[in-house]
Amino acid sequence: MMISDKEHMVTSLLENNELSFEEFKQEVLTDYRLAQESRQASLLGRKEVLTGKAKFGIFGDGKELAQIAMAKVFKEGDFRSGYYRDQTFHFAAGMYNISEFFAQLYAHADVNAESSTAGRGMTCHFGTRSLDDNGNWNNLTEMKNSSADISCTAGQMIRLVGLAQASKLYRENKELAYMTHFSKNGNEIAFGTIGDASTSEGHFFEALNAAGVLQVPMLMSVWDDGYGISVSQKYQTTKQNISELLKGFQRDENGEGFEIIRVKGWDYAGLVEAYEKAASICRTHHIPVLVHVQEVTQPQGHSTSGSHERYKSKERLEWEANHDCIKKMREWIVESSIATVEELDQIDEEAKRYVREIQKKAWADFNAPIKTEITELVTIFDEIEGQSQFAADVKYHKNALRSAIDPTRKDVIAATRRVLLITRNEKIAGREKLIKWLNEANESNRDRYNTYLFSNTIDSPLNMVEIKPEFPETPKTVDGREVLQACFEANFSRDPRLVAFGEDVGKIGDVNQGFAGLQEKFGELRIFDTGIREATIVGQGIGLAMRGLRPIAEIQYLDYIYYGLQPLADDLSSLTYRTKRGQKAPLIIRTRGHRLEGIWHAGSPIGVLINALRGMHLCVPRNMTQAAGMYNMLLRSDEPALVIECLNGYRLKEKLPSNVGEFTVPLGKPEVLREGSDITLVTYGSCVRIADEAAHQLAELGISVELIDVQTLLPFDLNHSILESIKKTSRVLFLDEDMPGGATAYMLQKVMEEQKGFRYLDSEPRTLTAKEHRPAYGSDGDYFSKPNIEDVVETVYEMMREANPHRFPKLY
Repeated sequence: MMISDKEHMVTSLLENNELSFEEFKQEVLTDYRLAQESRQASLLGRKEVLTGKAKFGIFGDGKELAQIAMAKVFKEGDFRSGYYRDQTFHFAAGMYNISEFFAQLYAHADVNAESSTAGRGMTCHFGTRSLDDNGNWNNLTEMKNSSADISCTAGQMIRLVGLAQASKLYRENKELAYMTHFSKNGNEIAFGTIGDASTSEGHFFEALNAAGVLQVPMLMSVWDDGYGISVSQKYQTTKQNISELLKGFQRDENGEGFEIIRVKGWDYAGLVEAYEKAASICRTHHIPVLVHVQEVTQPQGHSTSGSHERYKSKERLEWEANHDCIKKMREWIVESSIATVEELDQIDEEAKRYVREIQKKAWADFNAPIKTEITELVTIFDEIEGQSQFAADVKYHKNALRSAIDPTRKDVIAATRRVLLITRNEKIAGREKLIKWLNEANESNRDRYNTYLFSNTIDSPLNMVEIKPEFPETPKTVDGREVLQACFEANFSRDPRLVAFGEDVGKIGDVNQGFAGLQEKFGELRIFDTGIREATIVGQGIGLAMRGLRPIAEIQYLDYIYYGLQPLADDLSSLTYRTKRGQKAPLIIRTRGHRLEGIWHAGSPIGVLINALRGMHLCVPRNMTQAAGMYNMLLRSDEPALVIECLNGYRLKEKLPSNVGEFTVPLGKPEVLREGSDITLVTYGSCVRIADEAAHQLAELGISVELIDVQTLLPFDLNHSILESIKKTSRVLFLDEDMPGGATAYMLQKVMEEQKGFRYLDSEPRTLTAKEHRPAYGSDGDYFSKPNIEDVVETVYEMMREANPHRFPKLY
């Protein structure tokens, strides 16, 4: 469907919107003024970067009219998942203002000045505050919502699917009717935005397909300016037209699909009608819509790091100048007798003046607290200068700070630390004042830049009470998978917000039967299958969790976590941090890994996950009972986690707790499974069984092993219980099946450096890991690729032989 300017005269718009001409005129001129203000903010923002007041700028100029039209149909309760070109939309929707735009440009680290990221995010990275000051949910139906942006192109797409699917679940699952702070009967639309070049990303196609399958209210806008930075569309898209390429998605009488609408980015009237039509289809019928906004221009090029004159022809630049959306809107207004040239000139001048005034105030507000800090510091430096034998050096740093043009907090703290270094051997009153000042400043800066890796609310899993598993006098012994199944059944009965999904999770209850029979009991709206699309499975989970639901998203095997690692690392794990606890997504990723068979079904890339997923809890239970206790804990808390079940443990026998849906395993608390006096053996997951068997064999050799299961790697041993073991044994071996330098190196650093465990060692600390290659197939492949019982026995034996070679002679 192509919507064209020629088809939309003023009379048509008047009739459709039931406005008088004067009301219509005021609406149009208000939109024109807003477009000009946004454009002036972009132009002035670029100047601020070029003058050095800001580090980098990336703006949304050229897209003003399309975003104003989109904002007209964006209602309270709706969600946006977009990218860093949507400033005009946020201004028009009232979710962000120009003062915050400049505060973000300057990295003003104050959530009251810059509500999206508190200065932590780059320019034009938006996000509304879903949480109150205590980290509790606001009423999302009474506000317009924007999920926190990420820079990764197309990364917003997969989250968008979950945001839209939430509306479907709220509409169709009547058990959720009480969730009135999150939805009004599922009438909310999830709006997505993306640049045309980024539609080449796999995330775009994966998410689009998922939305078409699910039939969810997703309104997707593609801003098409013909380029991806410097790369022309002919290298980006088959047929050089994304909506033409996606014709197979167009809904027709034969089946479900997308509605696809095309409209020009400079056609104000056409854009207004296009978005009214798209929103009506989405909101009423829950049919996804793709709006392809063509002939968009990008007046300043991609960003402040480059100029588009380098790669666009003279003819293209001339065309863009003639088809600039604000210029075309101005022509349309005059030709339609809505306003005169003089009236528009006056609006232009007022917009320039208004934006300039806001910019000046934002810069002053950004600098004011830094200037206050400098004033305080200069007073202390004056005192030190009068007391120190290094007065000249102190004076140099004082004057440099006082005379600096546009000083930053880096300049302030660096000067403070240098003066303290210079006066390190002096006992003077001024120096003590400076130390006190620095400690207070460091605490303030920690709050500005280093807080809220997690939500840290009263619902944090670290605040949950531990409940021990209980067993009857004659406990029932079952397969490990049955423990999980009972745990999930109890939790789904308890909490209607819970949903679980993934490949094969629904009908057959997952490949290892942890959800066996539960879809039949709880229905397809709560436990359901997905296609093979790990990235979108993760994205669905993020979006659902951001809208108040409690999803368990399954990645079938840990080896396939890499497909979903990008959204886990770039989006979920950094969400609370990059919004300074403005948003949260308590998603649980469930998967299985460790030992089984072969290169892609025996994965244990724990070092990768530890480094990539700071901001998530990483749980590595040794059996299904421990996993159940972790799920019970996590499903009652509000922070995201990855739980890796032991792939070879589902059919091992375990005792079924009578409180299977209630008992909890605390995070960050290792468990001593076997007490010993000679050596501390630290491990997790499937390696626990190997370590336990090795400990039995070592006992027969006269070596007493203290075996510790860390249980979680993020967090790790919060109470330093491993250190207490080392104080007793004076030796430690860290064991796992990750690559050398992976999780064992992480554990070694935690215990030796952070816990100062080196002070209590009589032997060097050791690690025992898998080989550097992926595991080979078969039982022999496993034996020769990963640590085995004999490896553990011999490594511990050699450590003891170093201490007593007579008692422990050389083995071979």
